[in-house]
Amino acid sequence: MTARLLRRSKSPLSQCLSVPLCRAQSFICPSIVTTQNSFLTTPSGRHLSTTKWLQTQKQNGDPPAPPKPTDFSIEKHTWAECYSPKWMLPYIQLARLNRPAGTFMLLWPCCWSLALAAPAGHVPDLKLLTLFATGALIMRSAGCTINDMWDKDFDKLVERTNQRPLAAGKLTDAQAWAFLAAQLSAGLAVLLQLNGYSVVMGASSLALVAAYPAMKRWTYWPQAFLGLTFNYGALLGWAAVHGSCAWPVVLPLYAGGVAWTLVYDTLYAHQDKKDDIKIGVRSTALLFGDQTKPVLNAFSAAAIAGFGTAGYMADLDWPFYLGLTGGAVHLAWQVNTADLNDALSLQARFASNKWFGALVFASIVTSKVL
Repeated sequence: MTARLLRRSKSPLSQCLSVPLCRAQSFICPSIVTTQNSFLTTPSGRHLSTTKWLQTQKQNGDPPAPPKPTDFSIEKHTWAECYSPKWMLPYIQLARLNRPAGTFMLLWPCCWSLALAAPAGHVPDLKLLTLFATGALIMRSAGCTINDMWDKDFDKLVERTNQRPLAAGKLTDAQAWAFLAAQLSAGLAVLLQLNGYSVVMGASSLALVAAYPAMKRWTYWPQAFLGLTFNYGALLGWAAVHGSCAWPVVLPLYAGGVAWTLVYDTLYAHQDKKDDIKIGVRSTALLFGDQTKPVLNAFSAAAIAGFGTAGYMADLDWPFYLGLTGGAVHLAWQVNTADLNDALSLQARFASNKWFGALVFASIVTSKVL
């Protein structure tokens, strides 16, 4: 009945609901009209499921204006959720497999380092790229599990996160611990494929992964700590190739990556700033406030300088610097066009960083092979 109602209706609501929430489909994901996780915001600010809202309006008559879908309802229905068994959905959401952008942000520093470590005239080793891609997927999902275990009480109070599996009670703590054990075991299996130096270095990064969720309770710089965690692959990639680190190359690369993370994650943190103030959570979004854009422009310049120094120390040629110039333009676009009070604008800028990472990687590889 709901589907027939939507087909007959020409109202703005039907147009809004007809947006393809599953990227793999051009029609409404079936779960949007059956799950209580699909929300619409009424004029009074209440969240109702789509089905319940339509039933209410059928009883009360047509409203003067349809409710506006919230940004977090739009995010929920991706291909991973639409095509997975129902029992698996909470685990997919806990691991953020339905939101892969963060995996790319973890992977790109690894790829940059692998490309820099490759001999002149050669592309990065395909086996190592595959191992690091697999490891990034696993460890990013493990990090999200740890984060949600730390933050479930906070997540209940934040509009964007209150439907996460642990916060919403879809998974128990015991289930989360078992899932985390499986994730870490899989990550260890990947790590053990590398040389001994890399195994020790990779294992040491777990301290950063475990401690990061606590940083927002103690400091206004959790984004900097996330940068130390997410860009650890800048060190590990070179180590996996050579069994040691060329510090004049990898340290500037690592520092540039930390600055890059400060840019994209500060933009992302602006989504939650009102809720963060209420519950006492800290972030660089709150620290920088109205000066966010000038500060992030400075961090963007620092990121480009770090990457440029790494390229110079690795004897890269002009294709790298040409690509890096394009990357600088991209960061400037992100920072200066973002609407710091619009969640969809901030999410789009955040997700675009996968293309920034791809551009830097392509620039390094091109410089190596030419």
